Amino acid sequence: MLRAVAGLARPGNGRVALGDETWFDAAKSIDLRPEERSVGFLFQGYALFPHLSVADNVAFGGRRRAGELLERFGVSHLAEARPTELSGGERQRVALARALAREPRVLLLDEPLSALDAETGATVRAELAALLAELSLPTLLVTHDFEDAATLGDRVGVLVEGRVRQLGSAAELVSAPADPFVARLAGGTLLHGVARPLGNGLTELRTDEGLCIYSTDDLAGRSAAVVYPWDVSLSRDPPAADSRQNAIDGTVLSAVPVGNRLRVRVGPLVAEITAASAERLGVAEGEPMVASFKAGTTRLLPAPAGAARTEGEGSGH
Repeated sequence: MLRAVAGLARPGNGRVALGDETWFDAAKSIDLRPEERSVGFLFQGYALFPHLSVADNVAFGGRRRAGELLERFGVSHLAEARPTELSGGERQRVALARALAREPRVLLLDEPLSALDAETGATVRAELAALLAELSLPTLLVTHDFEDAATLGDRVGVLVEGRVRQLGSAAELVSAPADPFVARLAGGTLLHGVARPLGNGLTELRTDEGLCIYSTDDLAGRSAAVVYPWDVSLSRDPPAADSRQNAIDGTVLSAVPVGNRLRVRVGPLVAEITAASAERLGVAEGEPMVASFKAGTTRLLPAPAGAARTEGEGSGH
C-alpha cells in the first residue's frame, strides 16, 4: 500500500489522490513517477546509505533544510558519523530527517519502531507521536503493533489479506471490535464457547474448556468472549459470589514486565497489574491465583463454529 502511494508499485486498479491532485488513476491512465509525488518515505530498517555520512544522508533528501533538520532532531553532532556508528534511535531520527528534507506533503512510515528494542522503542514512540502532532502532515503508518497504532494514529485500519476488517479510533476498536481477529489484535484474550441469554440482563457463556462466565452483551449460540488484560484483577482468594463478577482459578503461567506494570497469565487469561500489586500478591510462576473480571467489561462476539478453543496468544499485541 505504501509503495503504491509512493509510486514504487503500480496497482492493478483504483486511484491515489492527495486533495484535488491525482497521482494514480487506472481508469484514466494517470500514473505520476515517484519523483513527481510529494512523499517522504521512512522505510523499515530506515535504509540509510552506509557509505554516506549522517549529513549527506539527510542532504540526499533535500539540501535546503538539511542543516535545520539535523538540529531539530538532535543529531547535528553526528553529522560526520556513518549509519553503522549510530544507535537504533539515532538512525531513526536521521531517516526521519531525510524523509522530511524532501518537504513532503505526505509522510509514509513502514514499521518505524520494529528495529528498536522495547526500552528505546517506548522513548522513540513518544518522540514520534509529538513530532507527528507538530507536523500535521497526512501520514500513513504500517505496523503490526497495536500499541504503536493506538499511540501514533488518529484512525486505525485493520487489514487482513488485503481487506479492511475495521476502521476507527483505537478506542472504538477496543470497545466494539468488528470480529475476534480485531479484538485479539487490540490486546484481548478470546474464550470460545456457546452463549445463552438468561433473561436477567446477563448472558452465560459455557466455554469449550468447561468454564462458565457471564456478560451483559446479548448473544446466543457459538460465540467468543473478549477479555482485556486491564479489566482483569488478581487475588489469592475468590471474590464473593456474584453473577456479575467472573472468577477463574488457575496457576501463574508467566509474569512479564511491560514498562512499570506486569503482564501475568493465569490459566487462559492475561492480567495487567502494577509491580506493587504483583509484589503484594506474591505473583510468581506456579503460584495459585484467582483472575476476576466483570460481566460488564466482557464483550461477546459471534464466532465461527470451527474457531480455536482458546485464543490467548493475541493478548500480547
